[in-house]
Amino acid sequence: MPGLGETTAMLARLRRATTNSPPTTPASRSLVETVAFGKNPGALRMLSHAPAGLAAKAPLVVVLHGCAQTAESHAVAGGWIALADRLGFAVLAPEQGAANNPNRCFNWFEPGDTARERGEAASIAAMIAATVQAHDCDPKRVFVTGLSAGGAMTAVMLATYPELFAGGAIVAGLAYGVARGVPDALRVMGRGDGRGSAALGNLVQRGDAPPLRLAIWHGDADHTVNAANAQDLSRQWTSAMNLPEAPSEVARLGSRTRSTWRDETGGSSVELNIVHGLGHGTPLSTKGDGDVGHAAPYMLEAGLSSTLEIAAFWGLSGAAASAARPAPRPAAAPAADEAPASAPDAKPTGVAAQVLDAVSGHVPPQVLDIISKALRSAGLMR
Repeated sequence: MPGLGETTAMLARLRRATTNSPPTTPASRSLVETVAFGKNPGALRMLSHAPAGLAAKAPLVVVLHGCAQTAESHAVAGGWIALADRLGFAVLAPEQGAANNPNRCFNWFEPGDTARERGEAASIAAMIAATVQAHDCDPKRVFVTGLSAGGAMTAVMLATYPELFAGGAIVAGLAYGVARGVPDALRVMGRGDGRGSAALGNLVQRGDAPPLRLAIWHGDADHTVNAANAQDLSRQWTSAMNLPEAPSEVARLGSRTRSTWRDETGGSSVELNIVHGLGHGTPLSTKGDGDVGHAAPYMLEAGLSSTLEIAAFWGLSGAAASAARPAPRPAAAPAADEAPASAPDAKPTGVAAQVLDAVSGHVPPQVLDIISKALRSAGLMR
């Protein structure tokens, strides 16, 4: 079982393969691979989905997976493929490879991958241009979302290519520019950055970018990426978009609290959703009529669907999703065969919490499960 030192050393060996060509493993059933899409300095794989009969000038949603996930596992379990077929938009799902990062995390903390025209950010931008052209998508209706490392990479894309996006959604992610290397990444994951709005906002240069609708989702029982990072994100982006410091509305909606910031003209807006009792993952509702996605590692049954609500917030589904849906049910603990070990039913404390916080997100779910079982056997957690 790798310790924190070994894990950190492994993460530090984030070097490029000798070629920029993407992996050649077969494309998935839901996604089609495009090998030649332009410059690929980040050596990422381009996968996409276009519903049959996709209309001209349809929206495009870019979906960025988390660590230990594949592009397909995240896009399908999160419900984005099913929703694309239902609502009529294209999906682009860039995929990280083990040659770039042993745990398949996007390198949101590496300066060489998080600047305009460099590394992984430049590769994703090239994929967006290729997808818009191939499917005649509306370049003014491009949206990006991601989970965990993919959520942090979503912030990277919004900060480095602000002119490309009409909306974004960051799930269990981190603010842009708060980490430069692995030690910084581990620090902010554990407790957030904590700087004020102006300092965080100054890390983002939006220039003459169009208005942005940004949704932030985070569980307050997340032991992998502390929920303080969601507050950092809200401070960063409200400052960057010159929104009021105080939210215009705060509402308790079932199992979550939603805070909303809007500008006076109704253009840009930020929405912060804190889901109470939720661990590290994407909150989903999968058991009702009209629900999309399914529970899987880091895709958590919570009685409310962030996917449906994000699409509604962006304006992809017409009326707000919540208007036609019952009030959110209390967040339910995932079944043992559905939840990752990083979201245990009982919140670990003391030594157990320190161990899980140190390794969660940096080892595969199977290894995390072994660690959790060992802690339980030692009587350090229930």
